[in-house]
Amino acid sequence: MNILIYCQHVVGVGHLCRMMEIIRALKDHDVTLILGGPPVDIAIPDNVEIVNLPGLMMDAQYTRMFPVDPGLSLEETKFKRKKILLDLVTESRPDILLVELYPFGRGGFHFELEPFLQAVRTSLHQPCHIICSLRDILVEKKNQHEFEQRVLDRLNPLFDALLVHGDPNVLALDATFSRVADIRIPVVYTGYICQKPQHGDRVRVRKQFGLEPGDLLVTVSAGGGSFGYRILEAAVKAYASMQAPATRMQVFTGPYLEERKFTALARLAAPGTTVERFSDNFPAWLAASDLSISMGGYNTTMNVIAAGTPALIFPYSHDREQGLRAEKLAPFAELTVLAEEDLEPAKFARKIGVALCRPHRMPAVQLDGAEQTAAYLTKLQINSVK
Repeated sequence: MNILIYCQHVVGVGHLCRMMEIIRALKDHDVTLILGGPPVDIAIPDNVEIVNLPGLMMDAQYTRMFPVDPGLSLEETKFKRKKILLDLVTESRPDILLVELYPFGRGGFHFELEPFLQAVRTSLHQPCHIICSLRDILVEKKNQHEFEQRVLDRLNPLFDALLVHGDPNVLALDATFSRVADIRIPVVYTGYICQKPQHGDRVRVRKQFGLEPGDLLVTVSAGGGSFGYRILEAAVKAYASMQAPATRMQVFTGPYLEERKFTALARLAAPGTTVERFSDNFPAWLAASDLSISMGGYNTTMNVIAAGTPALIFPYSHDREQGLRAEKLAPFAELTVLAEEDLEPAKFARKIGVALCRPHRMPAVQLDGAEQTAAYLTKLQINSVK
C-alpha cells in the first residue's frame, strides 16, 4: 500500500510526533511524509520517504504566516509549495492520502490543500482514499457557526473518512464540534495515540539516575517548551522549598524554551534537581517516575496516562483544549488539574507531597490509536481492491 501523509507543524511539534506514531504502526507499507514547517530533528523509519516543502511558520499567536527561508517571499514560498504538491499527485500515485487536522485546522494552508485534494480526486486513474486525521478536542473559534459550516463544506465533498484520535467514552467529538450529525462520511474513533513505555524501562532509568528502591522521582515537562516556563519555574521553586531528601526531580524544558529562561531555570534548581532540554525516550522516564508534572497537551498527557503515573497537570489557559482534556481524563487516572493559585511554592509543594503518595494506575481508556489507525487504513485498501 502506498500512503501519502500531509503534516504541517507551525509552532510546536505535537502534531508531528503524533503522526510519527501512526507512521511507525504503518511499518509494512510505503509512506511518503510531506512536511512543511521549520526543520525538526526526527528519526525516520526505513519505509518512509520525506518530501520537504519550502517551510512556513506561524507566530505564537497564530496571526501571521511567514517563510522559514528569509530569502523567499511569502508568495514565492506558497507558489513553490503548491507546485510540489500538485506534481506529487502524479509522481506518488497514492492509494491513501492522510491529511492531519485540515479542514478542522490549518485554515491558513487552504491555498495549497484545496487544489491538492481536488487534484487527488480528479487526476488519478486509480481511486485514492482521502482521510482526515484529527485529535480529540478542537480549539474554540471566535465565530463557531461559520467555522463549523466551513469545515463541513470542505470535509464532506473532499474526504472519505474522519479518524478521531480519542476515546468517545472519555470525550466525543460533539463536545467541541456541534454539527457531527452533518458529517456525511464515516467518523471513526481510533483511541488515543501515545508512546508507551517498554518492559524494564522503570528499573533501567532509575538505575541510570542512581535511585535507590525507596527514592522518589518527579519528572517535570512542558512539551516543546514554547509556552511552559510557568509550570517549570513553579515546580523547581516548590521542590526547593520541600524537605524531601529521598526525592529527585528531573526537568525537561522542551527544545523551544528560550535560552535565557533555560539558564534562569538551571540557576533556580536546588540540589537533587536536574534540568535538561529533552529526552529521546520520554515514556521511559515517565515509567520510572512516581509523579509527573506537566502541561496538558495531547501527547504529554497521553504518554503520562499510558505509563500509569500519577500526574499534576497545569493546562494552557488561552484556550479550552488542555483543561477540557485533563478534566475529562481525571476520573480515569491518578490525575489532578492545577490552577494558577496552586503554583505558589508552599501550596505546590504540599500538592506534590500528596500526589507522591498515590499509586500507579492503568486507566480503562483506549490507548492503541496508532495501531487502530493503521489497521483501519489497511482494511480500507484491502476492501477497495476486492
